[in-house]
Amino acid sequence: MKVKNIKHWLFHSRSGKLLTALLSVALWLIVWQLAAQRMNQHLLLPAPITVARRLCELVTTKNFWLYTLRSLLRVVGGIVTGVGIAVLVSALTAAFRPVEILLSPVITVIKSTPVASFIILAMLWIADDILPVFISFLMVFPVVWANLHTALRSIPDPYHDLSRIYRLPLGRRIRRIYAPYALPYFLSACRSSLGLAWKAGIAAEVIALPALSIGKQLNESKLYLETIDLFAWTVVVVLLSLALETLAKLAFSRLQRANDHRTTAKEEGI
Repeated sequence: MKVKNIKHWLFHSRSGKLLTALLSVALWLIVWQLAAQRMNQHLLLPAPITVARRLCELVTTKNFWLYTLRSLLRVVGGIVTGVGIAVLVSALTAAFRPVEILLSPVITVIKSTPVASFIILAMLWIADDILPVFISFLMVFPVVWANLHTALRSIPDPYHDLSRIYRLPLGRRIRRIYAPYALPYFLSACRSSLGLAWKAGIAAEVIALPALSIGKQLNESKLYLETIDLFAWTVVVVLLSLALETLAKLAFSRLQRANDHRTTAKEEGI
């Protein structure tokens, strides 16, 4: 019975999940440390302690925060743009079949083309500073569009009939019918595409080398064989990705709870 309680605490409680995650991270840090000691070549695999010291040094510099902020703004700008345009396009394609037929080849190309190909092609027409924004947008747009389009198309016919019978204004239909029904699909799409957008945006920076960017620091660290810096900046990328996903989860959880509350109140006739 005690073993079952411990398992339940580890895998279901918030503190237990946190402890499990920390133990997992500690295990892989130990593996990394042992591998670094075995190899004994900082140029190929620096120890985690060495990387941590270098990261602490970077954090104290003004340029570190400048590079980080600029990269964040580029990627977040692409994400916001992708979500906004996807919401608009999904509404149009759900409402008008010809629009869906017209845009489906473009969306298929976006989903099928490798990210590296898009980056190289886009470099011909787009400024280096804007390229990460565009690539992040491409990662978000098709995922959010597909989920929202499916959600809007699957709204039961009685809802549409009632809105026509009672002549509900468009704003009220969006608030009372479309938004609550589509929100779970929307949040799922955002969760799926957020990490992809961040990684693709940094990859675009590595190739395009915009000024004041994390990607440029990664490229220069590799070019000049500064392996410790390369690992330190990679850790920064991972930590920022985790921070973005955590903030997004908190925001999405609040939105989901608010939506569930509104749905429950509606069903109870409140």
